[in-house]
Amino acid sequence: MPNTARWAATLTLTATAVCGPLVGSAHAAPSGLYAPSALVLTTGHGQTAAAATPERAVTLNCAPTASGTHPAAPDACAELRAVKGDFDALTPRNDVFCTRQYDPVVVTVEGVWQGKRVSYEHTFANECVKNSYGMTVFAF
Repeated sequence: MPNTARWAATLTLTATAVCGPLVGSAHAAPSGLYAPSALVLTTGHGQTAAAATPERAVTLNCAPTASGTHPAAPDACAELRAVKGDFDALTPRNDVFCTRQYDPVVVTVEGVWQGKRVSYEHTFANECVKNSYGMTVFAF
């Protein structure tokens, strides 16, 4: 139960920091000609987000320009645009060889992608496998 509370607190605080500026008056005029893309990505060891201990959280803003605390925000945004924001379309690279050690790592993504709500969770066999998916999105 304490792990669940920590995940909830981490997600709430980071989502508020990222998505807070996106909330406005229902009658406000649009400030630009782009749909917002602001995500919070978290990672931790465990089989599910509820059972995992959170270890790292980063923000990724892709509109109007790439920014956030993600270490490679421009590349991660370009990669997500190429798959139209479909995290399941990110596939492992062929040039990475990982051990078969089972040390599960769970990744969660919460926020909005091009104006649509995103909620994604995926468990990888280990850190190497997680980092091999795509080029940069999960490498944080």
